[in-house]
Amino acid sequence: MTSFYFEHQKIYLSVDCIIFGFDDNKLKILIGRRQMDPGRGEWSLYGGFVRNDESVDEAANRTLFELTGMHDVYMRQVGAFGSVNRDPGERVVSVAYYALIKVKDYDEKLQKTHEVEWVDIEKMPPLFSDHYEMVLQARKLMRQKMKTNPVGFELLPELFTLTQLQRLYEAVNGEELDKRNFRKRIKDMDFIEKTEYIDKQSSKRGASLYHFNKRAFSEDSNFKL
Repeated sequence: MTSFYFEHQKIYLSVDCIIFGFDDNKLKILIGRRQMDPGRGEWSLYGGFVRNDESVDEAANRTLFELTGMHDVYMRQVGAFGSVNRDPGERVVSVAYYALIKVKDYDEKLQKTHEVEWVDIEKMPPLFSDHYEMVLQARKLMRQKMKTNPVGFELLPELFTLTQLQRLYEAVNGEELDKRNFRKRIKDMDFIEKTEYIDKQSSKRGASLYHFNKRAFSEDSNFKL
């Protein structure tokens, strides 16, 4: 490191990860009790400080991997949060990211190791610092993205019912959707393919299972939900 800028105040830079999952027809986030001061014991997002030898994106990917053990996860930057008094410990600016993972793919051993829990986003407890605002902003960005890009499939199993797909969009948007109109739009999308498999757990008659064809989507630019 050089000795430049020594006359200026030093500020800490951190990353925070808003990890979304979808389970039991609920949009959920992964949070845990903070294990350091200040704010020890408060509900918090999972994050960490950016190291001298890594970019902000690299720090976010490292943090996400430490928590989930997963690579190649869909993750996007939410923005920077830098209110002067946001962290009572030091002057800290945090860059937040949101990620989408399948709840069933998350190793329960890692969940226990990090002492984190899946919590219904509609029933979030008070969170440390400005983490609640981070979650709201991340949900807003995800909602906007899902209208024009099928990123929601990152939260669903490989095979899903149309009811599951509708419940996902309802959970993200926070409102009910008209079943007839929703299914009409889905049937116009060639990249959402009906399979020969039947889900017999959701109803006595059973429901057809569908599959998202990524290759077909790459040739289709008319996605809109």
